[in-house]
Amino acid sequence: MTITIGYGPSLFRRFGLETRRPAGLEDLPRFGGDDLDPARSGGDLCIQACADDPQVAVHAVRNLIRLGFGTVAVRWSQLGFGRTSSTSTSQATPRNLFGFKDGTANIKSQDGDDVLEKEVWVQDGDDAAAGWMVGGSYLAARKIHMYLEVWDRVRLSEQEQVIGRDKRYGAPLSVADPSAEHEFDALDLSARKDGELAIPKDAHVAVVAPENNGGHRMLRRGYNYTDGNDSLGRLDAGLFFIAFARDPRAGFFPILRKMTEKDALTEYLQHVGSALFAVPPGVAEGDTMVGQRLFE
Repeated sequence: MTITIGYGPSLFRRFGLETRRPAGLEDLPRFGGDDLDPARSGGDLCIQACADDPQVAVHAVRNLIRLGFGTVAVRWSQLGFGRTSSTSTSQATPRNLFGFKDGTANIKSQDGDDVLEKEVWVQDGDDAAAGWMVGGSYLAARKIHMYLEVWDRVRLSEQEQVIGRDKRYGAPLSVADPSAEHEFDALDLSARKDGELAIPKDAHVAVVAPENNGGHRMLRRGYNYTDGNDSLGRLDAGLFFIAFARDPRAGFFPILRKMTEKDALTEYLQHVGSALFAVPPGVAEGDTMVGQRLFE
């Protein structure tokens, strides 16, 4: 089991710590098509518990809540299941609820420290007011409802055009013969088939590709979720998107804005929850609490 702790922008306002609030930690702006529920967005603190057995994660959070009774109260919570992105080449790429492999191009541990330092970990000198964040990261969370019944009525060929990848193997549509061995082939965004772009400009993979976003990438660690059914009997389910970025203003906000404005996949999604937290570095030897550098 792992537990990740983060601090929201409201925490710094509440306790007079504005001078120590990282510049990149701000209330997330509204993006096109957002239908955010304020009761399931934001928060002073973030607790993320991950485990192979969900009962272990639930009890970890429950015990932390119990210990904080009288000082803290739960604002909202979300139970997720099944990774929706792989973070190691030894892991098989998982599928999201739309049935497509998700996270093929995600940052992998095998990419090395250079990539992680560039895209994930806050570096010395990034923010003079937040030296306590060096070695930490920003956690961005978005609860995304997926219109599964609508998606299920879309032809397979159209689904693949929306995503930009083969549904069975996950290979980019720019390869001549999609198969399992081509899943990790680089995107060729200029490749053509039958006179048309093999990967449409508004395909999801094209919109979020590093080549179209100044080279920026983020470390995705999302999960599927289901909250039962709505009043019409439709499945209330989707993606609880979680990503870690060195600077959300460069590696998250612009990509999300492009996605909500230009991504063909947006037609089948609704963003209903949102939050951003500053995650301090791990507890060092001799520390007595998480985020000790901030509170000293």
